[in-house]
Amino acid sequence: MSEFDPVKYKKMVKDHQDNDNPLGWFDSIYTDAKGHFENVFWADLEASPYLLKWLEANASTASTKAIAIGCGLGDDAEAMSNAGYEVTAFDISPEAIKLCKERYPKTKVNYLVEDLFNAPASWINNFDLVFECNTIQVLPGKYRIQARDSMVSFLKKDGHILVSCRSRLKGKQEDAIPLPLDKDEIDCFKDYALSEKSFLIYDDTQEPSVPHFFAVYQK
Repeated sequence: MSEFDPVKYKKMVKDHQDNDNPLGWFDSIYTDAKGHFENVFWADLEASPYLLKWLEANASTASTKAIAIGCGLGDDAEAMSNAGYEVTAFDISPEAIKLCKERYPKTKVNYLVEDLFNAPASWINNFDLVFECNTIQVLPGKYRIQARDSMVSFLKKDGHILVSCRSRLKGKQEDAIPLPLDKDEIDCFKDYALSEKSFLIYDDTQEPSVPHFFAVYQK
């Protein structure tokens, strides 16, 4: 894989968005990695520390179901599985799912190629835990709302949805790709009759650091 070119990447994403095909570019990122996990430029190759902290405080039973949205290379899905959840993890990219299965050959996670905007009907009201990490921010306009609709629809009564994303101040970075969520946008999760259980604002460990939100809501 050639060195990551942020200008080329942003143009590719914008071209797909302008052609109303906002999911059409994902698979190329994983295909270009040519089986080398470290070449997927956005992959941390470790689970979110904030997810891990939440899992430590929220014990699971064998019948507790979780789903990882846009699971990428599977780190977060595996963390939920290791915490005792029955995990479904999906991505729009067939190559991403192939890499997950290669990376974790003995996994208990059910890795699937699926589309968030055309998810199986059996997923509705089916999960105790939904984990969303950085999916909404790479989508444009109406697709951000549709993504949120789908994510929340997966929740069982009393279930939790954890939302991890880059953040921005309202009115700033309007043309950014990915487009971070501002406080008003992430607060829209509460419009689904979800209660906010915790809300964290933090800067990550990159140089320079990037501001983030990590929110927990319950149905």
